[in-house]
Amino acid sequence: MALIQPFSVSGKTAIITGAGSGINLAFAELLLSRDCNVVFADLELRPEAKDVISKYQSDERNQASYIRTDVTSWSDLTKMFNFALETYGDFDIVCPGAGVYEPHWSNFWHPPGSSESRDALDKDHYALLDVNLTHPIRVTQMAISHWLYPRPPAEGSKFKSAPPKVSVGNPKRVVHISSVAAQIPVFRAPLYGASKFGLSGFIRCLAQLEPRFGVRVNGVAPGVVRTPLWTEHPEKLMNVDVAQDAWVTPQEVAQAMLRCVEENVNFGGTILEVGAGNTRRVKIYNDAGPDLDPAKGLVTSNSALGDDEVVDWLHEEAIWGAHE
Repeated sequence: MALIQPFSVSGKTAIITGAGSGINLAFAELLLSRDCNVVFADLELRPEAKDVISKYQSDERNQASYIRTDVTSWSDLTKMFNFALETYGDFDIVCPGAGVYEPHWSNFWHPPGSSESRDALDKDHYALLDVNLTHPIRVTQMAISHWLYPRPPAEGSKFKSAPPKVSVGNPKRVVHISSVAAQIPVFRAPLYGASKFGLSGFIRCLAQLEPRFGVRVNGVAPGVVRTPLWTEHPEKLMNVDVAQDAWVTPQEVAQAMLRCVEENVNFGGTILEVGAGNTRRVKIYNDAGPDLDPAKGLVTSNSALGDDEVVDWLHEEAIWGAHE
């Protein structure tokens, strides 16, 4: 197998789903600061994301652009890739980063058909798994297809030829956002845990793509990250003791994602756990597991509150008494 080639994000193009806020926005900003074009793919953009795109829209070295994308729609994902190809001619880095956390949205503890569930009985699927697991798997699959068999540009395109095929000498990168919840059981969020356990397993399974084809698939496993996913949702924030629990910053996670993309030591299949002020590689076998001190930013002090709430729900016939 060939040696791993050096990789720099400078001069490259990235596609990031969920780039409208949080970790993905921080990663987009970091790439832009290093002269990388970024396609923001999201349902909507927070004001701070709009500001970033406005800043870089007409930059001569690199650009930011936006396409509205529902990551649960495979046709939207196709449009996203086509937009990147039409705008930049090729793409080199893909981050299927859009994700959701369980309570109280698509939630195992609120079965389909119960009052708080957004999983309708007639839809035959869990929305959380569509976002957190199916979407990153499908995006990875589509990226590999584009890289292995590049299509010629559409008629009238400013690009005159198809981009070069991926190879060990022309490497490409996929970086996923898993979670520390892929390493420890979280009673209050089993669908979320299942999605992240599944995503970490998926990353591990694709390790041989790098030495064989030049496609590196890696991931980060952050702890409790200070993003709107937590701070704007009291039902999640109740699990945090704000006086003593440490937060991981989105910028810390973004730096770990950059390391997954650029550093040779982080070869395909690597997962980097990101705590507050500490990043470590998660071993495939016999890993020691995350540090369970809430001051490390990987777990929260008040988790028992969320767990007890689940027990209360299980005693409610209105939630669990239906048998459709």
